[in-house]
Amino acid sequence: MKIGVPRETFPGERRVAVSPTSLAALAKSGIEVVVESGAGALAGYPDASYLEKGATIAPNRQAVFDADVIVQVRAAGENLTHGHDDLKWMRPGQWIVASCDALSSRESVEAIAKTGVTLFALELIPRITRAQSMDILSSQASIAGYRAVLLAAMELHKLFPMMMTAAGTLTAAKVFVLGAGVAGLQAIATAKKMGGIVYGYDLRAACREQVESLGGKFVELQIANSNAEDKGGYAKAMDEDFYRQQRAQLAQTVALCDVVITTAAIPGRKSPLLVTADAVRRMQPGSVVVDLAAQRGGNCELTKADERVIDSGVTILGPTNIVSDAAFHASLMFGNNVTKFLQNMIKAGQSSINMEDEIVRETMITRDGNVVHAKLQNAPQAA
Repeated sequence: MKIGVPRETFPGERRVAVSPTSLAALAKSGIEVVVESGAGALAGYPDASYLEKGATIAPNRQAVFDADVIVQVRAAGENLTHGHDDLKWMRPGQWIVASCDALSSRESVEAIAKTGVTLFALELIPRITRAQSMDILSSQASIAGYRAVLLAAMELHKLFPMMMTAAGTLTAAKVFVLGAGVAGLQAIATAKKMGGIVYGYDLRAACREQVESLGGKFVELQIANSNAEDKGGYAKAMDEDFYRQQRAQLAQTVALCDVVITTAAIPGRKSPLLVTADAVRRMQPGSVVVDLAAQRGGNCELTKADERVIDSGVTILGPTNIVSDAAFHASLMFGNNVTKFLQNMIKAGQSSINMEDEIVRETMITRDGNVVHAKLQNAPQAA
């Protein structure tokens, strides 16, 4: 069994799907690895580092796509700029293992299905104990939360920690993190380590203990929000009346803080609006909002994806690929997730697909020319 690791073609993407660190574990499962020349260069993994661990370096992209399994950070649905360029190399029976935004990119999914490949969407890894080591959303979100705090600290006109100096006492920055998933919890932990006074909010009541265990103060709103968590562990989409009350109450805490980091995203749906323009304008000039949900519209009303917006002296940032700024470790973690995923289906170099396995069933999007995922089979067809 041979897997191919092509160079990522999405603009600004520095990650690589498999790092040299994962090659030994793949070899133990009977998996050979061929890497497109330069695929890991932007992440800090030169071709020589792959050769040292036993990989083969391919001179061009077509040679990589001769492999049985192609592993990518971004396949067509997540790479609308150049992802479809790879369709001509795909063939029946081949596996594509990647993040592909399957629930929001029906046209790309159908285009991939026509090639005959079996597509596995890594963003749909179920949140079960057995799959934790395969969960790319969690591994990459932890990096996003960390980097968001660093970005905010660089933009903020204040220092994070309280300092008592001969020149006077500096008060600690107040940081409000909305969403206590993996990214949010990492942001809370990082901001606390940097000396900030940290507040956290999530509509899932179970998150209170996690926020407080990291030193944050949990912000509780006076809204009825029973059954706010779905079976996958994500916050459920609520009705507009709930969000209206939520925005009004959150604005009170937002106005008191120097930094607001928003992380609330629901897979396959538009990001919920949590921070209104009015709430931002009540913040002190020099304050910062970092919106990690910008790719799906943003949690802040003023967010513009990958742009810097300054309104009433407040800087609003909406990075959509902040993880790529830490490409070395992001690639290492992504590669480890992919390795565990492949080892679940490849033993001693032989592959098998067990549709009774929840991990396989929930991630398989296309097979034998058809779209086979239940959530997409019942969705409207592309025009």
